Amino acid sequence: MMAGAPITTLFVDIGGVLLSNGWDHHARERAAAEFKLDYAEMDARHRAVFAGYEEGKVTLDEYLGLTVFHEERAFSRDEVRKFMFAQSKSDPDMIALIAQLKGQHRLKIVVVSNEARELNAYRISKFKLGEFVDAFVSSCFVRIRKPDADIFRLALDITQAPAERVLYIENTPMFVEVAKRLGIRGIVHTDYASTCRQLTSLGLLTGQGSP
Repeated sequence: MMAGAPITTLFVDIGGVLLSNGWDHHARERAAAEFKLDYAEMDARHRAVFAGYEEGKVTLDEYLGLTVFHEERAFSRDEVRKFMFAQSKSDPDMIALIAQLKGQHRLKIVVVSNEARELNAYRISKFKLGEFVDAFVSSCFVRIRKPDADIFRLALDITQAPAERVLYIENTPMFVEVAKRLGIRGIVHTDYASTCRQLTSLGLLTGQGSP
């Protein structure tokens, strides 16, 4: 990866980078097992409604009503909510790394993520992401989801950062490709060590914190 214009702004995903994915198919499979649900039916209903849920057009209560509580259950919505929230785990190394980059290089840190409102709010609060993130361009707030390039255009407008001064760290290759078409450099995050190596190649990580 060749260094270009100095990077002033870092766009970063939440799920798969800073934290575990919030409500992916693995979490839904665990929920189906925990609550003895028909996973195939639940997943089909999930796929029909999830875009609206992530875009903030469907509330968590409405989402659960459509995917789980369309029939009488022996458990409560609150039990399912607690289970959903409990699936989120942090990646302490990545959180420390992003905070380190912010401090060393005075970068603006901007989350660009697809997340539903209630889960997003929980994750921001639980893992104290607001302590080092300057802005949250979450799909539930802006009503645009990746891979729509407009979410990146909006993040650029909010930060007033030229695309060539922005680096994007994301675990989904397609989303990195979309950002690159706008002139944003990208790192496809697979693990801490490889991301550190790519940051080092860009001159953002030297000495302390570099594996």
